[in-house]
Amino acid sequence: MAHARDLTWGCGHRNMRLCCTAVRPMGRARTLRYRRRQIAMMPALMPTYARADLAFERGEGAWLMTAEGRRYLDFGAGIATSSLGHAHPHLVAAIAEQAGRVLHVSNLYRVPQAERLAQRLVDATFADSVFFCNSGAEANEGMVKMVRRAMASTGRPERTRMICFEGAFHGRTLAMLSATGNAKYLEGFGAPVDGFDHVPFGNMNAVRDAITPQTAGILVEPIQGEGGVRVAPDTFLRDLRRACDEWGLLLALDEVQCGMGRTGTLFAYQQSGIEPDVLSAAKGIAGGFPMGAILARESVAKYLTAGSHGTTFGGNPMAAAASNAVLDVVLAPGFLDGVVRRGDRLRAGLEKLVRQEPAVFAGVRGQGLMLGLVCEMPKTEVQDACVAEGLLTVGAGENVLRLVPPLVVTEDDIDEGLARLRRAAIRLRASAMGSRMPEAVP
Repeated sequence: MAHARDLTWGCGHRNMRLCCTAVRPMGRARTLRYRRRQIAMMPALMPTYARADLAFERGEGAWLMTAEGRRYLDFGAGIATSSLGHAHPHLVAAIAEQAGRVLHVSNLYRVPQAERLAQRLVDATFADSVFFCNSGAEANEGMVKMVRRAMASTGRPERTRMICFEGAFHGRTLAMLSATGNAKYLEGFGAPVDGFDHVPFGNMNAVRDAITPQTAGILVEPIQGEGGVRVAPDTFLRDLRRACDEWGLLLALDEVQCGMGRTGTLFAYQQSGIEPDVLSAAKGIAGGFPMGAILARESVAKYLTAGSHGTTFGGNPMAAAASNAVLDVVLAPGFLDGVVRRGDRLRAGLEKLVRQEPAVFAGVRGQGLMLGLVCEMPKTEVQDACVAEGLLTVGAGENVLRLVPPLVVTEDDIDEGLARLRRAAIRLRASAMGSRMPEAVP
C-alpha cells in the first residue's frame, strides 16, 4: 500500500486523503497540473472573447435555436459570415457530399474544386487569377505581400509602404494589427510592424500628402464594418483609383466583410465605377466554412511565383466545395436583386425606427444588407436589450449597432426584426424611466 505522503502530496483540499486517493493514478506531474487548474480557475477554452451566455443547438434560415428551445432571429450572421443562413439545404448537401469523398489533399496536387471556383470568381470580377487561403486576416496579409512583391519584381524594391485609414480593421495578425492601427488592439504586442501609414478615412488631401517614394499602394475597405459601418463615397474610391494611376501605386480593396453579395453586387466596388488591382475576400465566401481569397489582376498576380507564398489548408476540396455552393446561390438570376430589395426594406424600417425612437437611435448607415444603427444610448445596452427580445446583432465603432443578417433573410424576418428592435427600444426607455416592461417576445 502507498505511504500516506504519496496519497496527500501537493493537495490543499480539506479531505486530503480522499481527494488524492482519487487523483493518485495520474502521477505527480498530472496532479500538479490538476492543482494549478483548481487554483487558477482558468477555463480550458482561452477567454479571448467576451462571449454572451448563449449556446445554439441548431439553426434554420435566419433563425438560431438553443437547446432549451428559445428562438433567436440572427441579424449578426456570424459577423456577416453565414451568408446563406443556417442549414441551407444546398450548402449542407455540398459539404456532406464532399466530406464523403475527400476533405483535404494539400496544395502539392491539383484541386479541381478550387480551379472551378477560381474561374467563376475571375469570370464575375476584374480579376485574372485567385489565391485561396483560410481567413480575412490571411487574405489581407497575402494581399500586402503581393503588392510588395509586384513592386520589387518591377524594379521598385524600395516601395513597401501601404497607406491605410483610421477606423479600419484588417485582421489580427501582427502585420494586419499594424495595418489596422488601433492602439487598443496593438497593446502588449511590441512595436508595430513597419510599413503602414494612416490617414483619415475619406480625406483625399491627406492621402496625397502621405504618398512618398516608398509608397507601394493604398489599402481601403469600401465599407468599414468594425469602424462603424462607414461607407466610402464613390467619389472617394474613384479619387483613390486616379491617385494610384497617377503615382504608379496599386489599389488594394479589403472586401472581407462587404463582399460576396452583402451590398447587392458580388463585391461592393462594382457599384463605384472603379476596379482595384487586388482584392481580399473571406467571411461569407463559404457560408461559414473557413475560407479566404485574394483576387488580382495578372499584372500583380504573376509575380507570386511558386514558393513565394503558400498555405496548408487554403482552397482545399471541402472549402472550395462550400464556396462553390455559395456562389451557386448568390450568382443565381435575381438573387442579388433580392438582396437589394430586402436591404431597402430593412433600411426604410430602420429609418422609421429612428424617427420613432430618437432617444435610443440617431441614424442609419450602410448599404444593402450591411447596415448600422447609430445609437444615442450605449450600444452595449442596446445590444443586450435586443438579446432580451430574441434578436442577435453585432457591435461596431462610433457607438453603432451592426445589422448584417444572412443574405437569405426573408421580408417576414425583416419585419419581425424591426418589431423586436422597437421592443428593445421601448425596453430601454422603460428601464431609463424605471417603468415596468412587458414580457419579452417568446
